[in-house]
Amino acid sequence: QVTLVESGGGLVQAGGSLRLSCAASRSTNSFNTMGWYRQVPGKQRELVAGITRGGTTDYAESVKGRFTISRDNAKNTVYLQMNSLKPEDTAVYYCNARAIVGWDAMNYWGQGTQVTVSS
Repeated sequence: QVTLVESGGGLVQAGGSLRLSCAASRSTNSFNTMGWYRQVPGKQRELVAGITRGGTTDYAESVKGRFTISRDNAKNTVYLQMNSLKPEDTAVYYCNARAIVGWDAMNYWGQGTQVTVSS
């Protein structure tokens, strides 16, 4: 059983910064990819940023240049540094970990952390 625990959300003014953390219950190296998604009411969950086991990163166009995903394998933790926040970044942010075993992909999710950006 894998648990992912997010922290670091909160209320911030536009232009401000937050850093989200996702602590995994097992080695982050055991996952093929880890990432951050976000969701607002009435919309589908969308990928914000991802990082592979090899360290390759990917970002949604809307956050490129403002958000940075990183991973500390010694702490089994993935981070999302969010700078120059905008009101449209307001959402519940979820940590995701994916492990591919044979033909199966196992997806694990955290409980989510609320990020609110005021204008």
